[in-house]
Amino acid sequence: MSDLQFRRATAAGIPGIVAMFADDGLGRGRETPDDLAPYYAAYERVAADPGQHLTVAERDGRLVGVLQLTVVPGLSRRGATRSIIEAVRVHRDARGTGLGTRLMEWAIEESRRLGCTLVQLTSDTARTEAHRFYERLGFSGSHIGFKLQL
Repeated sequence: MSDLQFRRATAAGIPGIVAMFADDGLGRGRETPDDLAPYYAAYERVAADPGQHLTVAERDGRLVGVLQLTVVPGLSRRGATRSIIEAVRVHRDARGTGLGTRLMEWAIEESRRLGCTLVQLTSDTARTEAHRFYERLGFSGSHIGFKLQL
């Protein structure tokens, strides 16, 4: 995988990113790849925020993975800065190649580089394979997450 490149996402990548979001059972029910306007608007907000790192993985100029890394300064844990990893997706054709591991290792190393002392993520309870994947990377299911749809 030496040809793998990680870089900030651009607006031109939005169709491919949204297609990856929609390419599973959960995503099909909540993503709308046929209406990209809200994604472009969200991209502009994300791109303008220095604490947001919407990152894509490319191989041979083709989008094969994405994640969003959010850096959150805080007061708890002796003023710890943490990162939150969200929206991790690997293109269907690249699954099982180790790309997900490389993507997560990049996010963890980037979090260290940015001064974070804790990396956290949430994962839908239905994604049991993803939970095993995260545990293999050293994450522990130490908390219960809650969400409130507004």
